[in-house]
Amino acid sequence: MTTEPVAPSPVDEPPPPPLAEPGAEPVAEPAPARRPRRPRPVLLLVSGLVLGTAAGAGVGYAIQASRPPTPLPPIQVALPTYPSEVLDPAVAAASAPSPLAIDGDLRKLLITAPSGSEPVDGYPDTPSWITVGELAEQSAGTVSAFNMLNVGGFRRAVQVSWSQGGLRVLVTLTQYTADHANSAAVNRSALRPFSADANGGYQVDPLPSYWAETTERYYSGVAVAQRGTVRMEVQVFGTKPVDSEVVKDLGKRQWERLV
Repeated sequence: MTTEPVAPSPVDEPPPPPLAEPGAEPVAEPAPARRPRRPRPVLLLVSGLVLGTAAGAGVGYAIQASRPPTPLPPIQVALPTYPSEVLDPAVAAASAPSPLAIDGDLRKLLITAPSGSEPVDGYPDTPSWITVGELAEQSAGTVSAFNMLNVGGFRRAVQVSWSQGGLRVLVTLTQYTADHANSAAVNRSALRPFSADANGGYQVDPLPSYWAETTERYYSGVAVAQRGTVRMEVQVFGTKPVDSEVVKDLGKRQWERLV
């Protein structure tokens, strides 16, 4: 007896997809589900380092906080000591800085104009005080001279001038502060001595020079020296070459007033 295959029942077949209505957009098929990501090794390593550092710091702080505080060593400062003996005033005076070599009224240390001389316009004919500005104006570069005098420790200055026998004489004493005594120093390399004990000398220029902004020429000689904080300067001008003996004599006379 032969058995014939039985046709599948319509119920067992899958239902046909629904028919789209005319004019409707086609329905998109759902996207397949994404697989979960696996943790990366680098991320795990960084996370472990961060957590380990934080945990170690917390444990270290807890251990340190539970320990008793360590006392600091006492500060050792040497106490000042004072001599037990009585100070001798003479010894203290000897060890103190020495006073200025020259002090008082500088005008009394200037030589005076000889009898029969005549004054020079713009200059004092009797020993007089002059300001730093007046002293700077007597130089060719007024501004530069003014700055150098102030920076060099200018303290005060006196001056006297006269004219006699065709010569014009200008004597100046400039004093500087004690800490700028080197501003009164004299370069003696080209000078001839006018006195054996003088810290300076004199010289005479054999060639003529010209007054500022004029064609009028003149001859000159100068005697300079330093005495402590005071710089002495004797200038002699003439229309003819100046006699060196005149400059030497004036320089020696003025130096003797300082010593």
